[in-house]
Amino acid sequence: MTIIFDRRTFNPMVEYQTQQLDNVFQALADPTRRDMLAQLADGPRSVGELAEPYDMSLAAASKHIKMLERAGLIEREVQGRIHVCRLDARPLHDGMEWMRHYQRFWNDRLDHLQALLEADRKADKSVPTARTPRKKPGAPKR
Repeated sequence: MTIIFDRRTFNPMVEYQTQQLDNVFQALADPTRRDMLAQLADGPRSVGELAEPYDMSLAAASKHIKMLERAGLIEREVQGRIHVCRLDARPLHDGMEWMRHYQRFWNDRLDHLQALLEADRKADKSVPTARTPRKKPGAPKR
């Protein structure tokens, strides 16, 4: 479904994917959240366990966790009074695909640069250079 507003095209699916990717990168931008994801890669953790290594309140840890949830990187399950978080790494795939596009771009550019440098090096070797004879130190000047 595509909707046209004021001569601009709006595709809800593209907008959703863009927003989702923005949320993933925003979540990954913070070292505390990246560390929380690393903890969750080892298995589920409660909010208290995720907050424990940091000098922060449970409320502050919960804000980080909400950011990770908005990005779809974790799922939270309430077990009584305990909130248990689990990693969901699926949204990272879109981020990897986005970066892979630029990896190809830079690899192509670097391959081209390498070819230019090698051609330049070969051209330098094939052109004879005029050598100026070196004077020996201490030799009289003429």
